Amino acid sequence: MTKKQIKVMDTSFRDGFQSVYGARVFTKDFLPALESAVAAGIRHFEVGGGARFQSPIFYCNENAFDMMDTIRNTVGPDINLQTLARGVNVVGLDSQPKDVINLHAKMFKKHGMTTIRNFDALNDVNNLIYSGQCIVDNGLNHEVTITMMELPIGCEGAHDVEFYIRVLRNILDAGIPFNSLAFKDASGTSAPRKVYETIRRTREILGADAHIRFHSHETAGTGLQAYIAALDGGADGIDLAMKPVSGGTSQPDIISMWHALKGTDYDLGIDIEKILETEEVFKDCMKDYFLPPEALSVNPMIISSPLPGGALTANTQMMRDNGTMDRFPEVVAAMKEVVEKGGFATSVTPVSQFYFQQAYSNVMFGKWSKITEGYGKMVLGYFGKTPCEPDSEIVKLASEQLNLNPTTETVLELNEKDPNKGIAPAVKMLEEANLPVNDENIFIAAACKEKGIMFLQGKGQIGVRKNADVKPQATGEKPEGYTVSVNNKKFSVRIEGQKAIVNGKSYDISVKDGVEAKQGTAPGEGTPIKAALPGAVLKINVSEGDSIQEGDVILVLEAMKMETEIKSPISGVIKSIEVSVGDQVKNSQVMVVVG
Repeated sequence: MTKKQIKVMDTSFRDGFQSVYGARVFTKDFLPALESAVAAGIRHFEVGGGARFQSPIFYCNENAFDMMDTIRNTVGPDINLQTLARGVNVVGLDSQPKDVINLHAKMFKKHGMTTIRNFDALNDVNNLIYSGQCIVDNGLNHEVTITMMELPIGCEGAHDVEFYIRVLRNILDAGIPFNSLAFKDASGTSAPRKVYETIRRTREILGADAHIRFHSHETAGTGLQAYIAALDGGADGIDLAMKPVSGGTSQPDIISMWHALKGTDYDLGIDIEKILETEEVFKDCMKDYFLPPEALSVNPMIISSPLPGGALTANTQMMRDNGTMDRFPEVVAAMKEVVEKGGFATSVTPVSQFYFQQAYSNVMFGKWSKITEGYGKMVLGYFGKTPCEPDSEIVKLASEQLNLNPTTETVLELNEKDPNKGIAPAVKMLEEANLPVNDENIFIAAACKEKGIMFLQGKGQIGVRKNADVKPQATGEKPEGYTVSVNNKKFSVRIEGQKAIVNGKSYDISVKDGVEAKQGTAPGEGTPIKAALPGAVLKINVSEGDSIQEGDVILVLEAMKMETEIKSPISGVIKSIEVSVGDQVKNSQVMVVVG
């Protein structure tokens, strides 16, 4: 009997990295495993886009375009290299106008990519029309995608078979060109029977020749069963990963899937012995990386609080950085209500991040006391139309807090009118920073904003977590500190390598070429402005001696991919600034003193 050959895409080097390591992996470390996978016969890899565009820049001090070039040179010209795009958001949390959307496809084609999987978290087909056309026009294969999840227990109104078929018909009616169609379940929560029925009916609509692919995660413990259901429904391809980035929050393992298909009518077409060898190479490549315990576990709570594997570890890494990891169970539990009231957009980036940010805010600051920008804009319609109407009280709160009215305009219509979005403001950012103006830098500036500019200026940060660093970073512990009194004022001091941390501010104490160590100064007298949450200092808008008014934004903190403006509660003069751009601050740490 001839078995059906199932086409496998290896997601180890994109979604696997995102789901397990929060996408924070140096390129040079995984190249031997990639070479081994090609030698083992794998011909289709997911290698970029999504968080693997921003994370190399934000955490690895690597240019994502250089990463793509290196990967293409490693695998040769004939391998199908696939990336992930978020419709009008391309590779960021924020949406873009037409010129940046087209530049995304142009640059990814230039840097060796073959296929782009293109999805919209709201399943608003308006967000796929222009982005899909750009992918095709720039010579790439377009894999148009419908995003899936299970609704929180007791909810209904979307994300059933009829809903997905309706989205499919909207894609077809819009005339979006595509080479293949994928169903993407980033949280791994879709009930297997629903997966089967959705793909069965899709096959009936598209016919025998269409390529249909299914993507899921093992986060909720049903990934393998959902994959078999997808194959039984008529899927041609599935996404799998290799150890150490398979299972748990990531995709099912290639070897596990091969084993599960024994005795069936399906064949993955792989040499299992070579895959076993490649997994050993891969494990050796990643042996120094900290493997978060939550990345290896199945979490039943995710079924009612759909948190994607890729967002889960990315956020737990940031919670470790911010010293709030102990609140993680509360945040996951809080997601259920956030999803219920948000209109049932699919929990996949950027919406999964909006859900997590709002849940995090509800836990840290009190339920609904602060509507986060992404979540608020989503319920107000600024990312497209949600599958169901969001809760009216939440919409009202979002409108009041963000000072925005609800909108029914399309995202592209809004962005084309926004003077702060597009190629022109990105060019301005580059020129003001005295940086070269070329297509790659323009896209980095547009997609990564201030952090992209800092990277291009040579001020990139390293945030890759390896086992040698894990204890103090993972637990929030710090090296032993001391309290020092100077002129009856107390200062908290600790030494970390060549730096002294004084009241949370870092000072270089290295001695080079006979130069004396730098000395910190005591905070100025006046009203201390303290951090309302842990985070990183993204921008400082004032200088010592500046006169400010009550309500002026004095600096911006970034935490959990949220930008939080810190406003002065009084009018006065900036007496001292106790932090620098890039500093990690703790909750209630003094950042600025106003006199």
